[in-house]
Amino acid sequence: MNFRLYWPALTLALLVASSAAGAQQALTWDQVKAKFEASNPALKADADNVDEMRAEEITAYLRPNPQLTATVDGTEIAPNDGHWIPLSGTFVVPNVSYLHERDHKRELRLESAQEGTRITQSQHEDLERNMVFALRTAFVGTLQAKFVLDLAKADLGYYDKIIEISRARLKAGDIAQIDFDRIKLLRVQYESELQTAIVNLRTAKIQLLQLLDDRTPLDQFDVTGAFDFSEALDPLDSFRQAALAARPDLQAALETIQQSQTNHKLAISNGSTDPTYSAWYTWNSAVNNPYPIDMQTLGGSVSIPLRIFDRNQGEKKRTQIDIDRSRQASEAARAQVFSDVDTAYELVHSNVELLKPYKAEYNDEALRVRDTVSYAYFHGGASLMDFLNAQSDFRQVQLAYAQLIGAYLTAVGQLNLAVGREVIQ
Repeated sequence: MNFRLYWPALTLALLVASSAAGAQQALTWDQVKAKFEASNPALKADADNVDEMRAEEITAYLRPNPQLTATVDGTEIAPNDGHWIPLSGTFVVPNVSYLHERDHKRELRLESAQEGTRITQSQHEDLERNMVFALRTAFVGTLQAKFVLDLAKADLGYYDKIIEISRARLKAGDIAQIDFDRIKLLRVQYESELQTAIVNLRTAKIQLLQLLDDRTPLDQFDVTGAFDFSEALDPLDSFRQAALAARPDLQAALETIQQSQTNHKLAISNGSTDPTYSAWYTWNSAVNNPYPIDMQTLGGSVSIPLRIFDRNQGEKKRTQIDIDRSRQASEAARAQVFSDVDTAYELVHSNVELLKPYKAEYNDEALRVRDTVSYAYFHGGASLMDFLNAQSDFRQVQLAYAQLIGAYLTAVGQLNLAVGREVIQ
């Protein structure tokens, strides 16, 4: 085989494969969220708390261990009639005892442990809710940085065309050298904005990669998504009702009430008497026993504590107070839910109202004014100051629109956080 004929094709294939490996497909929000939930170490560490609580359910339902006691007595320690037989009078008593728990103590312990697991699960979901909001904020920040970078590149490209036209006019004698120099010097602002946009985008990617616990190089990491807003917004009451059903911190507060009630029942149960049953076997090797049949005996007993002074009064009182405390905490959590939803809703509504005129009028007007003043300036109908001001105003309108879109998307994320699930994409 002539490898000289295949070498160029092999080299081309390797270059294409290397390029494909270096260019990673841009991730959508759903992909970023799924990757975050699968790889974030803080979230995974907190999930272990739920597993630990499930393990405590096993411990809570265990029965008391039986007790085994072995007693050896009657061993001779001095000679009798000049004869010393050390084990002649020894008898052995093995004893087995068992504490019998009454009033459903094991069942109540298990129920309390299971409710503790549900509380921990809700708290884990609440942590995930807050961390997803931070992730969403970083994701929106990256989209905004990309949008601003594209604006900066477009503005610089447009201004370079302005410089070329102005250079042609300078050669033709239509403008003075000082006017051309002022136009050219303004380019440094566009370059500065471009470099700032590049740094902001890389910084936003770094923050997003940190949350994802990802070590992908910045140049190979990218995200994609709609950087826009929607004028449609459901009534406030629908978000309130959704939040009452979905907020994990509120669910944890309600579950705490149930656990407090179970703990109170357990405290009452722990105040009851638990008997201890015992049984033993005795073997007596004494040679002077006139009835050999009595050398082996069985016995039993029941030990019942007299709960005269300690009837678990303090724990009963404490758990009763804890029920009221849990109820008050749940009411505070409910009020916080309404406050969070109302605040986030107003932020979204405010941003929508601010964005409407930009989309309907301001963006197009700023573009039209810039193009009109530029055309007038190139044809001697506008001053240089008017031309520069029109360029500056157009950039300001663009940046303001981008910032408002970013604020809207962040407010949407805050509304999703307040509700407890994604109600607006």
